[in-house]
Amino acid sequence: MSKHFQMMVAFVVVISAPLIASAQTELLIFGGHGHDQFLGCLLCNEFSSESICNGFGPYGNEFSAKGIFNEFSEFGNEFSPSSPWNEFSLSTSVPVVVDRDGNFYGYFTINDTRPDAVKFAAALRGVYESVDGDLEKVRVILCNSLGYSP
Repeated sequence: MSKHFQMMVAFVVVISAPLIASAQTELLIFGGHGHDQFLGCLLCNEFSSESICNGFGPYGNEFSAKGIFNEFSEFGNEFSPSSPWNEFSLSTSVPVVVDRDGNFYGYFTINDTRPDAVKFAAALRGVYESVDGDLEKVRVILCNSLGYSP
């Protein structure tokens, strides 16, 4: 079994439990100082323009400056303190996951040592590392684990 496949299975198991429990709740990603910049919806219809799983939308497109999957954008660059892909960042501008009522689910980050990170941070980091930081592959694995076909 390939390392990539093992990481995908682990990611599906780790991310599915907390997300299935809130399947009726759309989970949103916000970043920036004060978390006032919308970065996409984690649990929305995959065809929604807000969905990070819509590869043609502004938040799922790897070339869009609005999302987290463009390695040259503020939120996609692994060296940016605001990026979820910066494994060392403790910045408060790292994206957060919240629902439409404002309930906080954690910082969307691969920094799995951060105590306020999302519960699936370690799995997200594992996927990120297994695909050598290829953000489009991370997006596809993440969306597949949510049951979408990006």
